[in-house]
Amino acid sequence: MNGKEVLLSHHSEELAHPFREEVSQSRHSSYPPHSLIYHRWSPRSMSGEKITQEELLHLIEAARWAPSASNNQPWIFIYAHRETPEWDTLFELLLPSNQIWVKNGAVLLLLISKNHFYHNGKSSRTHSFDTGAAWMALALQGSFLGYVVHGMEGFNYEKATKNLQIPEGYTVEAMIVVGKKAPKEKLPPDFQSKEFPSSRKAIETIMKKGTFT
Repeated sequence: MNGKEVLLSHHSEELAHPFREEVSQSRHSSYPPHSLIYHRWSPRSMSGEKITQEELLHLIEAARWAPSASNNQPWIFIYAHRETPEWDTLFELLLPSNQIWVKNGAVLLLLISKNHFYHNGKSSRTHSFDTGAAWMALALQGSFLGYVVHGMEGFNYEKATKNLQIPEGYTVEAMIVVGKKAPKEKLPPDFQSKEFPSSRKAIETIMKKGTFT
């Protein structure tokens, strides 16, 4: 593929992103990144439709290729499809304010990371950082396919460790819901007002030249 073909392919991907139209109404960037990144967002409204195990595996496969220190790959996704006993176990961990809308999801995942390197047992300082990269890869893949992929801190971490029998040496990082997107009107009124792609801090506020000060 020559340079012109690469540019044309890139342009077609930009146009193909399923969230492109609604994101373009809310976001503006002087240095726009690739559509895969720029048009990703975290909706809440889901239809209640199921997704298949194969569809889920496409998302986990994206996470599998995330970078990590010494290629340690410290992430583990504990998952449950809706209308299964495992779903109930994960769903009960959520705060009530999240249960209101997560109930229409298709898959729940609890993301954990191993605190030590597999190959030598030594402590890994970047296990959470690396696992965050795996989450982002999953989120980007799901967004590009048109799914809702929403990460959450709002659940009981201690109960998750106990109820899911997570051993010592692992850190509970976050929960994730994946589902088929639905119109915002499916949400309660309080949530409908939040159902739009959020903006970001000005780029100058997240850059420090040389030192923090």
